[in-house]
Amino acid sequence: MAYDEYLAERINRIMEDHKANFFTKKMMGGLCYMVNDKMACGIHFDKKKQVDLLMARIGPDAAEANMDKKACCLPMDFTGRPMKGYVFITPDGFDTDKDLEYWIQLCMDFNPLAKASKKRKKKKEA
Repeated sequence: MAYDEYLAERINRIMEDHKANFFTKKMMGGLCYMVNDKMACGIHFDKKKQVDLLMARIGPDAAEANMDKKACCLPMDFTGRPMKGYVFITPDGFDTDKDLEYWIQLCMDFNPLAKASKKRKKKKEA
C-alpha cells in the first residue's frame, strides 16, 4: 500500500457529495484525483517524514493566504523548487472531516480556473 486507503475513502465521499466529475489515477507514488480531467488533489507518501500528505491544487492566491494561517500547510516541493498553486497538508490539517472538506473545497473552487495538462501524443509504431 503506497497511500492511506482510509484517507482515499474520505476524499471519495467528499467528491461524491459534491457530485464532482472525478476519477483517480495512480501517480507520483500515490493517488491523484482528477476533476474535469485536471489534477485537483491527491495523497502523497513522504518517505522522509514517513507520513501521508494531502496534495492540494488550490491556486497561488489561496496557497499564499493559507500558508500564514495554517501551520499544517506547506509548499509542495518535490525537487527543491515549490510548485505554484500546489500545497502539501500534513495530517494535523485534515484530521477531522471538516478540515478535509475545507481543503477539498479549495481544490474544487480553483479547478475551473486551472489549466489542463497537454495530452501527450502517442508514438506511431513502425
